[in-house]
Amino acid sequence: MTPPLTQPMTRKTTVKLLPKLPHGRARIARAGSAGHALAGPLGLIGAGVGVAALAGPALTPALAQEAAAPVAVDVRGAEFIAEDKIQATCGVQPGVDYWDEELRAIESCLMLTGVFERVELRREGDVLVIDVTELNTRPGRIEASLSWDSEAGGMAGLSFERYNLLPGTYGALSLSYNDEVARFEGVLYRADAFGDSLDLGLDLAGHRSDYDDQSFAEESLRLEPYLAWTPTPQLRAELGLGYRAYRMYDVAATASPLLMAEESDLIEAPYLRASLQWRSADEGGEAALGAAYAVALAQYAWNLGTDDALLDSRISLDARWSLGDRLQLLAGLDAGRVWGTGGGSSRAIDRFHPGAASFRGFAPRGIGPRDGGEALGGTNFAVASLELQREFDVLNGRSLRGGVFVDVGAAWGLENTLGGSIDDSFHRRSSIGLSVSFDVGQTPVSLYLAEPLEQQPGDRSQAFGISIATRF
Repeated sequence: MTPPLTQPMTRKTTVKLLPKLPHGRARIARAGSAGHALAGPLGLIGAGVGVAALAGPALTPALAQEAAAPVAVDVRGAEFIAEDKIQATCGVQPGVDYWDEELRAIESCLMLTGVFERVELRREGDVLVIDVTELNTRPGRIEASLSWDSEAGGMAGLSFERYNLLPGTYGALSLSYNDEVARFEGVLYRADAFGDSLDLGLDLAGHRSDYDDQSFAEESLRLEPYLAWTPTPQLRAELGLGYRAYRMYDVAATASPLLMAEESDLIEAPYLRASLQWRSADEGGEAALGAAYAVALAQYAWNLGTDDALLDSRISLDARWSLGDRLQLLAGLDAGRVWGTGGGSSRAIDRFHPGAASFRGFAPRGIGPRDGGEALGGTNFAVASLELQREFDVLNGRSLRGGVFVDVGAAWGLENTLGGSIDDSFHRRSSIGLSVSFDVGQTPVSLYLAEPLEQQPGDRSQAFGISIATRF
């Protein structure tokens, strides 16, 4: 088994050598809150014994020698793997004068990761050079998966990824399916396509859903080439021009008149997307800080050039404050608004439906405007969360993280209230609960118990939620 590109440190500061991937949304995870990214990593880097441990005690820095210690470390030849991750994997530090034997041991340590064709460490004046050649002929990785979450239920999946699917280009494909939902996602991504900080990506995504608690079905297909600008590890901006085809169909004869009016043939049109993400520290540095922050903004202009044109704005704010060695306070806010332009209006498949992991204590599509008991979604939503978490030791050196949380939010607003017969006004909901996250082997598990404090007639509550996924 090829050792992973992971340097064992504390649980909070694990450093992973990952390719620069699209839609790298920098969020601070909240236990029991599921995030999603259409083009996220598919797990090419596994878990296992760290490479530093494989290198053995020969990596101990030498005592001072007559030659001056290098004042800087320069990583050369990296295409897909971040230079700072290559340096950190085997603990190379500036200001340390390594013996020649130690340099050879570091070379062996990096070669044991299985992702380099060649590694050479040498001194050039007061600089220690790490010169690498990445393997461009890796066969890629195919994985099957089983997962469960509180919204989609149990799902089976299959994924493939390869760093050099095309020359200098990362590629990935994932498929997931159950009786109610089917999804596929494809990615091509070329880092530094137009210079050191300008990348090029291509997303392809498809979705079909027919939930038992809804009286309609939905399907969509989306293709988007985009540019990603990453001037610093903390800042990322993206601009995409894509094409989407989607429809809302098979509306039941007993459905709300509003849903019947929103049934559509296939809508095919281009769209624009602009996004900005900022975080206060990179992944490896967050744990050393007393506080960490992340912001994500996204603006979509859907269905351009049609009578169904929409604007869709979204914001996500996350913060974490360290209150001690094992205690931290997390805060988050997710909000959005969608509205029609040029006389158009939104459909249920365009509007927001908070619930399950996105609003603990309430079922999927559990809040917002309703007609005859059917969820219609809201043109506006906002959910805020405050959570106090503590890490606990359990048997065999394993740990778990437990927390107590409060979620507050709402979904509201419709362009058409059927002459005022539908209440689409703002009604605050809130919930309180407990969260736990831990690993079973290499499988992460998150679960929560929650109870609504404030709710409206017709809301659907959900006391228990779980998220678990395993790959093999």
